[in-house]
Amino acid sequence: MRLLKLVPDDTNIKFLRWRLPFYIVSLILMAASWGAVLTNGLNLGVDFVGGQMIRATFVESTEAPVADLRDDIAGLGYGAPIIQRFGQPNEVSIRMRLPEGQDAAQVKDLADRMTNAIVGEMEAKHPGVRIDGVDSVSGKVSSELFETGMLALLAAMVAIAIYIWVRFEWQFGVGALFALVHDVSLTLGLFALTQMEFDLNIVAAILAIIGYSLNDTIVVYDRVRENLKKYRKMPMEELLDLSVNETLPRTIMTSLTTLMVLVALMFVGPATTFGFAAAIAFGIFVGTYSSIYMAAPILIWLKVTSDSFVPRESATDKQEKIARGEV
Repeated sequence: MRLLKLVPDDTNIKFLRWRLPFYIVSLILMAASWGAVLTNGLNLGVDFVGGQMIRATFVESTEAPVADLRDDIAGLGYGAPIIQRFGQPNEVSIRMRLPEGQDAAQVKDLADRMTNAIVGEMEAKHPGVRIDGVDSVSGKVSSELFETGMLALLAAMVAIAIYIWVRFEWQFGVGALFALVHDVSLTLGLFALTQMEFDLNIVAAILAIIGYSLNDTIVVYDRVRENLKKYRKMPMEELLDLSVNETLPRTIMTSLTTLMVLVALMFVGPATTFGFAAAIAFGIFVGTYSSIYMAAPILIWLKVTSDSFVPRESATDKQEKIARGEV
């Protein structure tokens, strides 16, 4: 069991000593991330910009030849397809993105030609294929879906901040919300910089990041609250360092075990899950960082003290206790 202990019990790292430089770097990265989103934009997937979806079943096979399909359809010149298995292993959905900025007639003509070409290619190379349906996702519906997804992210962060405010104090709610904004901003910046496809799977990944970061932050905040009651005369910087060090073994073990699975999924799993796994892996890294260097130091600047949970006795209260013989 000793071999599994990655962090010694007596760890005493002075995290808060470097809080100002790390805050400056984080603010710069957040500004750069939003700058990349505004200048480069996000490479929105079919879910958010509209496109064609073809559902097919390979009735003579036990498993759909996804890799061959991806190469065959990409060779038609209509762009890279998004191919995913659903239902049975021999059932797939093929999603193709349609160009923006054209009128409805041009888009419909292109969609028809693209669908006929893809169906013809599949039937020629895979005689046992059955086309189960062809669906079109309009750009208007997709844009509404994107707006709804972004509102869901915003609502989740606000609800979490309110929850922490109620559970702790308002300063903790502000700290948690700032940490979440930091994590989401950097994740969006990563997708704007790399131009990886941003679809509903990535929205789900960001929601997972928010949940993970919240859990990590609450663990730290819970220990801070306990220590504020226990060490009432300890300076706030030392108390925060103590709290972070006490939760560090749990944080490191949880992060590493989760990252091991995600890295395996990124490099061994199917290509369609790469963006999802990459988003969560990056989010775990920045979420762990923000719990230590964003959520904790802000409590100093927001004037959190031991009085936040256990008010100090006034001189009058102390004299009354002495008179009653309680002290």
